[in-house]
Amino acid sequence: MAGDLEGRVALISGGARGMGAEEARLFAKEGAKVVIGDVLDEDGEKTAAEIGDASVFVHLDVTSEADWQAAVGRAESEFGRLDALVNNAGILRVGLIENTSLEDYEQIVRINQTGVFLGMKSAIPAMKRAGGGSIVNISSMAGLEGIGGAIGYTASKFAVRGMTKVAAIELGSHGIRVNSVHPGGIETPMTTGMGAGGDEERPGVSYPIARIGRPDEVAQLVLFLASDRSSYSSGAEFVIDGGGSAGHMPDAFRAIAEG
Repeated sequence: MAGDLEGRVALISGGARGMGAEEARLFAKEGAKVVIGDVLDEDGEKTAAEIGDASVFVHLDVTSEADWQAAVGRAESEFGRLDALVNNAGILRVGLIENTSLEDYEQIVRINQTGVFLGMKSAIPAMKRAGGGSIVNISSMAGLEGIGGAIGYTASKFAVRGMTKVAAIELGSHGIRVNSVHPGGIETPMTTGMGAGGDEERPGVSYPIARIGRPDEVAQLVLFLASDRSSYSSGAEFVIDGGGSAGHMPDAFRAIAEG
C-alpha cells in the first residue's frame, strides 16, 4: 500500500534533530524523498544516514538566502522536484523585555521569522514547476497567545502565523497550500534545558492532557498537512498543545465542582 507522500519530495529545515528529524523519518516512511537542512552538520548527516537512500543532508542556515536556494536546488537535482516545505527551524530565548538585548531579539527574528520568509520565497518557484505543493510553517502556542518572558519568540511566532495567511492567499491559485502548526510544550533538545524534559507523564503540567507532547505527535500532524488528506485546508492554524489553549478551570471553581 502506497504511503501518504509516495513520489513526493520534501525539504525540512531544522531537520537534524527534535521535531524536524521525526518529521523526516515519518515522511520517508510514507514514501517521500527528504532533504534535511540544518546548521548541525554532524546530527544532520547522522539522521540522513539513518533514513537511508530516501534522504540527503544539506547545510542550511535559514537566515541565508543563498543556503536556501542551494537546498531547493539540491532537492530538484537529487530527486527531480519539490512538493513540500516544512519551515521547522527555530530558536527560543527567555528573558524579560527590559533584560532582552537588541542583538538577542534580532537573532530570534532572523531565524524564526526571516528564515520562514526566505524558505517560502525560495521554494515557491520549484513548487510551481512541480504543479503545486504544501508549505507547513511551524509556529507555536506563542503565535496564538502572549508568553511572558519570551518577547522575541512570541513576536516571531505571531509573525509566522500572519505570513502563513498571506502566502495562502497568494499561492492558492497555483495549487500550493500553506498552513501553520502551533505546538505547545514538546519534549525536544531545545526545550529540555528549560524544564520540559524528563518523564512524559507530568501531573503538574497545566494542560487538560497533563503531559509534555512528543515530537512524533507533531510529525503526524505535519504529515497530514503535507499530504493530500488536507487538500481543502490552507491559511489555517492547527494546534497541538494538549488542550492548553482551550482555557483553564480556576482552583476555586474546581474545589466547588468537585466538592
